Amino acid sequence: MGVKQVKIDVNELLVGMFVSGLDRPWSQTPFPLQGFYVRDLDEIRELKAHCRHVYIDIVKGKGPIQNRLRTLNGRGPTAIKKPSRAGRTERVKVEVGPLKIRPGTYGQVQAPLKTEISKVQQLHSNVYSAVSQVMSQIGSGGPIPINETKAYASEMVDSVIRNPDAFTWLARVRETDEYTYAHAVRSAVWAIVFGRHIGLSMSDLNTLAMGVLLKDVGKTRLKKELLSKPKLSPDEELEFEKFVEYSVLILRKTPNVEPRTISVVKTHCERLNGSGFPQHLRGDKIPLLGKIAGIVTFYDNTTNPRFSDQPLAPSKAVAKLYEMRDVEFQQELVVEFIRAIGLYPTGTLVELNTGEIAVVIEQNFSRRLKPKVMIVMNARRELLDKPEIIDLDALDEKHPKKVKAAKKLYDVDSVEIARDLEPGKFDIDVAHIRDTYLIEEATKKGLFSFFKK
Repeated sequence: MGVKQVKIDVNELLVGMFVSGLDRPWSQTPFPLQGFYVRDLDEIRELKAHCRHVYIDIVKGKGPIQNRLRTLNGRGPTAIKKPSRAGRTERVKVEVGPLKIRPGTYGQVQAPLKTEISKVQQLHSNVYSAVSQVMSQIGSGGPIPINETKAYASEMVDSVIRNPDAFTWLARVRETDEYTYAHAVRSAVWAIVFGRHIGLSMSDLNTLAMGVLLKDVGKTRLKKELLSKPKLSPDEELEFEKFVEYSVLILRKTPNVEPRTISVVKTHCERLNGSGFPQHLRGDKIPLLGKIAGIVTFYDNTTNPRFSDQPLAPSKAVAKLYEMRDVEFQQELVVEFIRAIGLYPTGTLVELNTGEIAVVIEQNFSRRLKPKVMIVMNARRELLDKPEIIDLDALDEKHPKKVKAAKKLYDVDSVEIARDLEPGKFDIDVAHIRDTYLIEEATKKGLFSFFKK
C-alpha cells in the first residue's frame, strides 16, 4: 500500500498530523525535516506563516476527518509528555544568544564513500581500543594514554570532514562489546558530524571529539552494581551523577588534557532549564560544546539504550529530542542536529512504500529523504539472493524499470521510504551488510561496484 497524501488548507492542521509536503520548497522554510509530525500549536502557527496549504500523509499521521470526529466527540488530541523528573516537560523561557552557524564551511563531501571507508576501518578499531585502554588504566591506576587518544580523535575529525558517512557506517552498527566504550565512540561520531554541519572550527571539533570520548571516564569510580541496575532509587541516582565530578578530577590530574576538553566533560549533563547536573547550569551558562555533547549523548542513549535489546528507530529518537527543545536542549541546536544527521542516518533499516526492506547506505546531503538504499528483502519479507542498490533521488533516471514496476504492482507514484524500523527487525544483520557489501568489496576490488556515479 502506497503513501496516501491529502492536500489541506493550513487552517485545518491539527496536532498529530504528518506533514509530507508544502506549497513551496522546504529550503524556503525554517523546518529542519522534509516531512514531520505536528506536535504543538507553535508548529501550526509557523506553518501558517509560511504556507497556504500543505500535504499530509494519512497513513503515517492523523487524517482530517478522523480529527474532526474526535473533536466533535470531545476528545481532541492531547500532548504527549514523557515521564521524567519534575519540571522537565514544561517549556521554559531561558535567554540564550544566537548561534554562529556556518553551514557549508567544509563543503558537501571531499572524498567518495568508497575511498573513505577503506581508510577508517582500522581507525575505528584504534579509537575503540584507545577508549577501552583509557578506562582500563584509570581503573588500575596505570598511565593514561591521552596523547594516543588525542591523535585518534583528530583523525576521526579529519575523516568526518572528508565524508561523514564512512565513520557513521561503522559507528551506527550496534556491536556486542562493552556499552560504555561503544557509546563513547558513537557519541563522538555524532558530535563531529553535528559540528561539521554547523561549521565549528577544526580546533573546536578536535576539542569536542576528545571531550565526548572521555566524558564517561569517571564511571570507573562507581560501583559496578550501580552501572548494572536498570532502575535507580533517588539516592542511587544522586550517587550515579557523581561520575561527572569524578571524570573532571581524573582528567585534571592527567597530563596533556586541555581545560576546554575538561569543560566538555564537566557540562555534558547540564540542561537548558537547569535540571541537569552537577551544577544545574541554565541557558548560556552551559558552553556551546557542552550543549552539543549533551544532545549527542541523549540521542545515542535513546537509540542504543543500555538495558534494552530493542534500540529505538532513529526517527522516534529524533521525535523525542524534538519534544525536548526549549526544555532540556536549545531549540536552535536541536533543529540543526536533526538537519545534520537526517531522519534516516546511514545504516538505518527502513521499509519502502513498496513493502520492501532496505538499509540506508549513503546520504543525499541536499535531499535527506532521498538517500541511496540497499534492498535486502522483497515485499513478501524474503531475503534477496542479490541485494539491490537504488538511488532514491535518481529513480526515474537510473532505475526506470523499478519505478514502472512499482507503479504497476504497488500503486505508488514513486519508490520512497515509508518508515524506519528498529534495529534487529526481521533479523537483518546490518553489520554483515556493512562488511560484505561495503568493506570486503572495497578491499577486494579497490572500487565499489555498487556505487556507480
